[in-house]
Amino acid sequence: GHPALRLALQTREQHIRREKATSNICTAQVLLAVMAGMYATYHGPTGLKKIANDVHTKTAELARHLKQLGLNIRHTKFFDTLTVAFSSQTESENCLAFFANHQINLGHGQRAKKPNELYLSINETTSSEDIIELIELFAKWLGRAPIGTLALNPQTTALHPTDFRQSEILSHPTFHLYHSETEMLRYIHRLEQKDLALNQAMIPLGSCTMKLNATTEMIPVTWSEFGRLHPHAPQEQTLGYLELAHQLENWLCQLTGFAAINLQPNAGSQGEYAGLLVIRNYHEARGQGHRNICLIPTSAHGTNPASAVMAGMKVVPVACDSNGNVDVQDLKAKAELHSKDLSALMITYPSTHGVFESSVREICDVIHSHGGQVYLDGANFNALVGIARPGDFGADVCHLNLHKTFCIPHGGGGPGVGPIGVAAHLKPYSKPTVSAAEWGSASILPISWAYIAMMGAQGLKKATQVAILNANYIAKRLQDHYPVLYRGAGGFVAHECILDVRGFKTSADVTVDDIAKRLMDYGFHAPTMSWPVAGTLMVEPTESESKSEIDRFCDAMISIRNEIREIETGSADRADNVLKHAPHTCSAVTGDDWSHKYSRQKAAYPLPWVRERKFWPSVGRVDNVYGDRNLVCSCPPMSDYESSPN
Repeated sequence: GHPALRLALQTREQHIRREKATSNICTAQVLLAVMAGMYATYHGPTGLKKIANDVHTKTAELARHLKQLGLNIRHTKFFDTLTVAFSSQTESENCLAFFANHQINLGHGQRAKKPNELYLSINETTSSEDIIELIELFAKWLGRAPIGTLALNPQTTALHPTDFRQSEILSHPTFHLYHSETEMLRYIHRLEQKDLALNQAMIPLGSCTMKLNATTEMIPVTWSEFGRLHPHAPQEQTLGYLELAHQLENWLCQLTGFAAINLQPNAGSQGEYAGLLVIRNYHEARGQGHRNICLIPTSAHGTNPASAVMAGMKVVPVACDSNGNVDVQDLKAKAELHSKDLSALMITYPSTHGVFESSVREICDVIHSHGGQVYLDGANFNALVGIARPGDFGADVCHLNLHKTFCIPHGGGGPGVGPIGVAAHLKPYSKPTVSAAEWGSASILPISWAYIAMMGAQGLKKATQVAILNANYIAKRLQDHYPVLYRGAGGFVAHECILDVRGFKTSADVTVDDIAKRLMDYGFHAPTMSWPVAGTLMVEPTESESKSEIDRFCDAMISIRNEIREIETGSADRADNVLKHAPHTCSAVTGDDWSHKYSRQKAAYPLPWVRERKFWPSVGRVDNVYGDRNLVCSCPPMSDYESSPN
């Protein structure tokens, strides 16, 4: 009954179209977007314009002085970047080396196939002293006299008055309120309190491995030796960084059983794409470029089909049996049918159904017998580390999610690293370009390096064992209350389990959404909803959670089951009950108007321990379907843009 704004997000295409999907986007770099948003909030429109004017003035002054020295500045109009053109490649390279000897890197046009050009970019961290040093060094390289005292003219510009934006920017009040550090701190903290994060409770998202990102692992990311290196810095200046990267590659080779690791992909989806390009290049090199059929079980990760389509392959689905395993007979039949054109099989191991494929060796052998390659999706590698190696049981290519198994945080959608491992025969093809930077998201590699270094072989193995133990403990505790959809041959699950709640729609008119919303009242983030099986909940506790926290989650789920049972027996109203009206906000519970047939106590504090660590959802139930079908733009109307000269 209250106004609310929500984002209407397009459903991830690969989850609704599977083999027809064409977008494999997985890791949205939301974390970076939040940082940019906070930057704009802190500086506001006035601050951003001041920064921009300062950057441009310094760039224009630098250009003016370089022209006076006789250098050829390529463009008459520019903002923050100058292109200096030389008469020959030798001259540009001599200048480049001269500045490098003075510990300054200039951009070289070699990458853009313009070897006669050098580039200089100025930003808000470039001081007036830096500009003066650049001018003096160019003068010295040209054999001119030092400039001495130099004052920069703040009025210098390379732009025409009509180039400047006249329309208003950042008009929302948020961009005008928080321009001191204390106010900004409080604003960020208020936003943080609206989110249920790992610092308050476990996040049991299945297939996402939301594990602890230890402070000790995170601190090195802030060190300038890692964070302030340019992605294209000369390799001779990054030897320490390269040593870290090579050590990490070597460790990942040992853990996976592969011959080589490529750290470049920036996400699991990019890793999938890169791995399939390796397979495609391998077939082409052997004169079998016609191989374009990719078999994908229905239990595979959702991005797999879209990645195959992007790599130019045709997807052929493979069925699963009633226990969630790949149907080996269906696999054999389709491999035989497409034998001449079979390029690859994409298999997730352990599967997204939360079970280990007991026939994985046989599955790999079938594909190899028809000349295909096996791509193993390593999104669930958290259940394998130290226990089994994909390279040993038949996989040819595998991507790993460092933002899952190896502790790089990915809450909020980023950042991601999805390196690929390849078998020895694919090593010559293991470096397809899928990122602008050769080492991908290199600045966050120290996190995974530190995690592996501190855990060691025994620690990594124990983490895997505890992750599997925790998942099986949850499955065991909840099996009398919720059916566990899939189990392996021994009756166990892998690192996650799927709880089947579809029957409650008939017995109590309770949906998976109702359970997810009610969990918020207990202070828990919902498990993964309706994927990979519609109407179910997929739970992954990881090794980071203690038994007491897991018990707390199980107690909440059992309590919710009892609330459903109250509806089933008629002791709770089928429409007016705690599940249908969850989550309950503080304003709703403490307001004067309370018309429900259940108590405020039951709504807000369903178990004794909830009162001690209560998380209050800031927004009540939102009609998601209505929001998707009735879009409202929160931006200014088009008429505002039509009346603006820019």
